[in-house]
Amino acid sequence: MKSIRMMPALGLACALAVAAPAHAALADFGSCGTRLRDAAIAQGMAGERIDGLFADVAPDMSVLPLLDAQPEFTTPIWDYLAVLVDAQRVADGRAMLATHHGLLDRVAAEYGVDPATVVAVWGVESDYGRIAGKRPLLQSLATLSCNGRRQPFFRGELLALLKLIDRGDLVANGLTGSWAGAFGQTQFMPSTYARIAVDGDGDGRRDLVASIPDALASTANYLKQSGWRSGQPWGVEVRIPAGFDATLAGRTKRRTLAAWRALGVTQADGGALQVAAVADDSAAALLLPAGAKGPALLVFRNYDAIYSYNAAESYALAIATLADRLRGGNGLVAAWPTDDPGLGRGERRELQTLLLARGHDIGAADGMVGDATRRAIRAEQQRLGWQAADGRAGTRILQALRDAKPAAPTVFRLPADYPQFVQSAIVRSGVSMKDVQGLSTGDFNGFTAWKVETPFSTAAISVFGGQLLSFVPRGGRDVMWLSPAAKQPPTPIRGGSPVCWPYFAKQGQGNDVPSHGFVRTVPWELRDAQREADGTVVLTLAPPVLEGLSLRLTMKLRIGRTLEQELLTENTGSEPVVFTQALHNYFDVSDALKVDVTGLDGLTYLDKLDGGNTHVQQGDWNLRDPRDPGRSDRIYTQARGHYVLRDPGFGRSIDITTGGSRTAVVWNAGEAAAAKMEDIGPGWRNYVCVEAGNVGPDVIELAPGGRHTLKQVFEVKPL
Repeated sequence: MKSIRMMPALGLACALAVAAPAHAALADFGSCGTRLRDAAIAQGMAGERIDGLFADVAPDMSVLPLLDAQPEFTTPIWDYLAVLVDAQRVADGRAMLATHHGLLDRVAAEYGVDPATVVAVWGVESDYGRIAGKRPLLQSLATLSCNGRRQPFFRGELLALLKLIDRGDLVANGLTGSWAGAFGQTQFMPSTYARIAVDGDGDGRRDLVASIPDALASTANYLKQSGWRSGQPWGVEVRIPAGFDATLAGRTKRRTLAAWRALGVTQADGGALQVAAVADDSAAALLLPAGAKGPALLVFRNYDAIYSYNAAESYALAIATLADRLRGGNGLVAAWPTDDPGLGRGERRELQTLLLARGHDIGAADGMVGDATRRAIRAEQQRLGWQAADGRAGTRILQALRDAKPAAPTVFRLPADYPQFVQSAIVRSGVSMKDVQGLSTGDFNGFTAWKVETPFSTAAISVFGGQLLSFVPRGGRDVMWLSPAAKQPPTPIRGGSPVCWPYFAKQGQGNDVPSHGFVRTVPWELRDAQREADGTVVLTLAPPVLEGLSLRLTMKLRIGRTLEQELLTENTGSEPVVFTQALHNYFDVSDALKVDVTGLDGLTYLDKLDGGNTHVQQGDWNLRDPRDPGRSDRIYTQARGHYVLRDPGFGRSIDITTGGSRTAVVWNAGEAAAAKMEDIGPGWRNYVCVEAGNVGPDVIELAPGGRHTLKQVFEVKPL
């Protein structure tokens, strides 16, 4: 239901009233807003209810270009399927089949649609409920109802959505979906939802957003209503003879199985064409999705049912082939006619990791290829001398970067002027404190700090080291742990979020350089401060420019409902520089032995307590791990950039999202080691370090003039 290109337009069951002044709720939509309001009232909705729903809804014109940019129609078939039918989606789908086997068996018995097909739709539409769209539905549908082509269709969908909200199936607050209005676990359009959705869990509501039983039962009902034939296959891969007339192919050009056999079509292995549960006189269509030199498929009535869900051949093939893989199949036999096959999400993350290592500022290695990743690929293709620098994420560029000689970390020498900065107690600021409401300087637990107060939170940043010492959401407790026994400068401050830069660990340097980089033990300068309209405060800080160091560092902190921190590194020299870095976060916890960190499962880590040997994380991280109970010093490589620290004692979770970070470091000294550290001691149970960085093998190579941004965001939520 994700694509709207081929879906039937619905007639409006309302007359357009004589134009009247738009009510406040729809004023931004002009006379169209008035007509929408009148149409909703005509179908029985109260005007006050409509005004309340649209009180904060304004047009979003960014949805209009998406009408003609749907990936089902613009992406090569081998790229499209590589992402949607990759190893990760297959493994997750098989896990879902096992987890929900009772529900799926019940759905299959009632609607006649097999579990693998239902789960395949779920996997392709929302990655099993993980990605259901972030655009506010009312905003998108109202915008498309009043702008661009197909306005009548979208008006019908908006009115259907309003009716679902009014009858109680859906809660409007926070309701999001795709740009075109599809939403929920299996991405129904509102009119389809109204017509097809069923109550699969028996609670009296049809909730395809929060209820997995409702979503899966409704998906099966949709396929049944579209003509699904129980016990029959969607299709079969075949082989066509040399010189075959490709004009005979096409979803609507049907022949009997016997007729295709007479034309020389065989099984994929060359054997005589026979299909279990399909008679010789059954109608079938031949598909050649990449032409006569690619895979060939004979498809039957069940393929048409899948196709009706989202009218695109590539989409239907993704569902069909994923379902086959979930049943234990190995995928298509014939290769796609390309020398540069597409990449699955794991390979895309690897490609992005390699791009980040070469200094490309593309954000997180999340497997989602956007404009920043394409620009970086294009730059690497040009560097390699490729004639076609198209920015495409394919096997060829991945292999080229794999084969590139890994960069050796730069050995940093102690800057000649470093000692004079360490001894300096000067507070440098280019900002007048009185000019920025909520910003001041003063003492924070014995440290000279910039102090910030906003309507949403407070924070403190040490002048020494530019170190975040505190972030307290309004009405909550501090997110950061600061040791009660933290030493005064020039000793590094234990706690908060030390900035480790331009190296995290020794990179061949001698013992004359400080641990974890130069900037955590020098005074920083406040270069800029701004207060946004809602009271959020944005600070820009920087350490002093150090002699002989071609790298420059700037830090931006955005303090409001969340804490956002960015480290921007620039290479002002004439030679490439390879560096490492980290934001060494000490999070305040109720009891380090009772908290868990999600987002690390399945990652490879280097265990510094085991001589740096590699292991694979099993499940969530905690200090109750039988491998190494009560302590941790792990470097997780190729990390995914989203972690949640769950603390039942404090009744909260800390959501940690990172960008430009390929490494997560998780550390707690443990009781024995902490006893030897004056500034930790028994405090080891009060913190857990979850650090954003690029360390160990995940180095950053920055070309002359290159820039790299490491970013992290903290958001506190109740458990």
